[in-house]
Amino acid sequence: MNKPAIVRLRTALTPFVRELRRQYLRGVFGVDLGRGVQISLTARIDKTNPRGVHIGDYSAVAFEAAILTHDFVNARHLDVHIGKYCLIGARSIIYPGVTIGDHCIIAAAAVVMKDVPAGSVVAGNPGRVVETGILTGPLGRRLQSFGAPADDEA
Repeated sequence: MNKPAIVRLRTALTPFVRELRRQYLRGVFGVDLGRGVQISLTARIDKTNPRGVHIGDYSAVAFEAAILTHDFVNARHLDVHIGKYCLIGARSIIYPGVTIGDHCIIAAAAVVMKDVPAGSVVAGNPGRVVETGILTGPLGRRLQSFGAPADDEA
C-alpha cells in the first residue's frame, strides 16, 4: 500500500530537520552534543544554562523530555552530563547536576535527581535503578544484559 505524499515528504525531511536542530542547539546555545546525538523536536533543553548540557556520542533524547541545568530556588547553575549510547525516555526529567553514565536507559516519565551508574536502567519518580549491567548500542537501543535486577528488586 502506498503511503500518502505528506507522510513520504515528512519521512524524507526528518533527518534534515534533526540536523538543523542539532546545529541550532550547538551554534546558538552552545549545547555540547556528541556525534550522532538525536534530540526530539519537542524535547526541552534548559535555556537558562544551555552550555551546561553535555550529551555523549550516539545518545537519544525522546519527545517532551526535559534536561534542566539551573536550580532557581538555590540560585545555582549545574552541568548535566549524559554518557554515550544513552536513551532519555519520553517525558522524563533530568535534574541539574546529574551525571548519567554510558549505556544507560532512562525510562519514560522517570524523574532523575541523582547520578546514574553506567549500564543502568532507571525508572520511576523519583528515579531508581531497576537493572544494572546492560549494554546499549546507538541511540540507547538495548543489546544485552550482563547483570541482574538492582539490589532493591532481588
